[in-house]
Amino acid sequence: MNAERERREKSYRGISVRLARHYLEKLGGEIVSDERVESDAWTASLSAEKVSIGPTLSLTEVTVVFEGDPEALDRLIERFSQKAMRAGG
Repeated sequence: MNAERERREKSYRGISVRLARHYLEKLGGEIVSDERVESDAWTASLSAEKVSIGPTLSLTEVTVVFEGDPEALDRLIERFSQKAMRAGG
């Protein structure tokens, strides 16, 4: 495995931290806390906040900080993003 580690941050709207954690577990991670999922090649830290969309609507935006082997992150982020997009509509 490449000894180099990268950090990438991405935000997803319309998905919960619970669902993001579940997806990351299904993609090979182990839940170590409510906000953290880890595997041998990567870690993901989760946070959420409400964001406004227009004058009366708000929704949850989950931010995921991915860290790990660049090749592993490429695959993980692509697969996670596909799942998150389907969930968020």
